[in-house]
Amino acid sequence: MQRSAMRELAFQLMYGIEIQKEVASDCLEIFFENNDIIEEEVQDYLKEIKEGIEEHKIEIDELISHNLKQNWSLNRISKINVSLIKIAIFEMLYLDLPYKIAINEVVELAKKYADDQAPVFINGILASVVKEKNLNGDTYED
Repeated sequence: MQRSAMRELAFQLMYGIEIQKEVASDCLEIFFENNDIIEEEVQDYLKEIKEGIEEHKIEIDELISHNLKQNWSLNRISKINVSLIKIAIFEMLYLDLPYKIAINEVVELAKKYADDQAPVFINGILASVVKEKNLNGDTYED
């Protein structure tokens, strides 16, 4: 399975987790079963995304909140957008995925799953995170 397809599954998983009040301990197994995911590589990737975002929740949430416009809060962002932003931040910071790939991938998913303004919004938040963290020592260019 291609990484883009795996990332789409990661989005579906994380979106499901975002809309639930409590995360069941067996949510990964249920997700694997419901989506007929048997490939070990895919299961490992999804587990890494889920557990990594949970482990670094405070830092990721603070990065998102810090890079929102004034008078905006994390609770005001749609669950779809939050899920996509968290995946990109986790991949950029903890999986060392080049920021251009991480941003492009979630922006493409936003075009598929979110409203028309979401790609620009997500790109803006992630561009701010890239600048703040000076990822790869590069300067972000739109």
